[in-house]
Amino acid sequence: MSYTDAFLKDILTRTKRVAIVGVSDNPVRASYFVARYLSLKGYKIVPVNPMLAGKSLFGVPVVPSLAEIEGPVDMVDIFRRSEAVPEIVDEALELLPDLRTIWMQIGVEHPEATARAEARGIDVVQNRCPKIEYQRLFGELRMGGFATGVISSKL
Repeated sequence: MSYTDAFLKDILTRTKRVAIVGVSDNPVRASYFVARYLSLKGYKIVPVNPMLAGKSLFGVPVVPSLAEIEGPVDMVDIFRRSEAVPEIVDEALELLPDLRTIWMQIGVEHPEATARAEARGIDVVQNRCPKIEYQRLFGELRMGGFATGVISSKL
């Protein structure tokens, strides 16, 4: 899968509210720090995980499924195994009328679900991380992939 920088930058610029499917409350898990990073960059995050429903992450209640989300969602970011993607994509296409993007994290791909979403006019990104792409495209990473600025362990 090859995506132009302009395509990815357009998605990251137009997106305002992101449902993070498979988010974790463990700060060392990628789904946690990606969701936290995106929230710090101004995105409204909707954490989705049935095991954490009722808890709060980043000041927002965790919902058990896409069906429980109130209000519009621009992007669904999937932190689940590839075999779980079809059900998530079908649910998103059915329940989220304002959806514009489905993003599958690094290692997550599903060509058939991608084709269904794209046939409905939804942009799909597979096997990429929005945090990494944001950093790369908006000047937070240098050519070698190293973060610019002060080194810190704080999020």
